[in-house]
Amino acid sequence: MSKVHVLDHPLIQHKVTMMRMTETTTKDFRELANEISLLMAYEVTRDLPLKDIEIETPICKTTAKTVAGRSIGVVPILRAGLGMVDGILTLVPNAKVGHIGLYRDPETHLPVEYYCKLPVDAEERTIIVVDPMLATGGSAVAAIQFLKDRGCKDIKLMNLIAAPEGVKAVADAHPDVEIYIASLDERLNDHAYIVPGLGDAGDRLFGTK
Repeated sequence: MSKVHVLDHPLIQHKVTMMRMTETTTKDFRELANEISLLMAYEVTRDLPLKDIEIETPICKTTAKTVAGRSIGVVPILRAGLGMVDGILTLVPNAKVGHIGLYRDPETHLPVEYYCKLPVDAEERTIIVVDPMLATGGSAVAAIQFLKDRGCKDIKLMNLIAAPEGVKAVADAHPDVEIYIASLDERLNDHAYIVPGLGDAGDRLFGTK
């Protein structure tokens, strides 16, 4: 799976470890999600095209590089994906933000859509789909399909923690989509939670149970 990228930067790994800890507070968990997302966004945007422009510095005129090509769109999968948006916007403040609302049926573990609102020019943007956890992959597969159905062609997926089962599901369903993760964990347990994981990311982000 050549399109799967595990971002093993020491700062990312250190912050992921802190997120996993049971004693990490809601405030700290939220801040860590924001910080990791910023660090990951640096790698996710590494292949953005550049173009030369003429500028004038206080010393002289020169040719310099600037970002060219497609603009960025960030699409969090509600609700936990919201915890990753601000980190990306810190790095790419002009990005537009859409939202896809999905929930996992507790019995079938299949995704159910309840909301989708995208930038009007979403199909012209590089879309970064964000969700802290990639467990079964069902929500990510469905969200990416929703985007493709609406004309989006350049899509990347960004997760903090992933199970091998989820990575395989997305790679099989959408082999054209680049997947960026901070940690590839061991497996899913019988309740479709990632092991060792970090618990329910949404509950830990927002202080709910």
